[in-house]
Amino acid sequence: MREHSRLELGRKLSRYAEEGDDVEALLDFLEKNNWLSQERFAESLVHRRAGRYGNSRVLAELQQHGVKGEELDELKSGLKETETARAREVWRRKFNRVAQDAEERSKQMRFLMARGFSSDAVRAALQGAPDDEDDYE
Repeated sequence: MREHSRLELGRKLSRYAEEGDDVEALLDFLEKNNWLSQERFAESLVHRRAGRYGNSRVLAELQQHGVKGEELDELKSGLKETETARAREVWRRKFNRVAQDAEERSKQMRFLMARGFSSDAVRAALQGAPDDEDDYE
């Protein structure tokens, strides 16, 4: 079982709703009783996805599920702080060695970019060892 966004649960319930059923009222009731929480959903999704995907991919999925505004901005800043470390970890699990030629480097770059990591995080990950210099910029 996992958390669902309001938008996602609304779509699922509307398939089974009969004429006259008020799905929005049900969703409001669930939120009022704290059985449905957009904040919990967003944290859950970030927790599940951040270890494998970059910021752009995680944020796009959050937006698809209707997470907007301040909550999205907070999550974005939290993800940005850890993106380089997460990119390095994904790179280490997949490749774990610095590219020896341009073809191999290109393959590693494409893999990380497809996962949604920024170009800065990809460059840092491809160096192999952590950079402490990035923290001083």
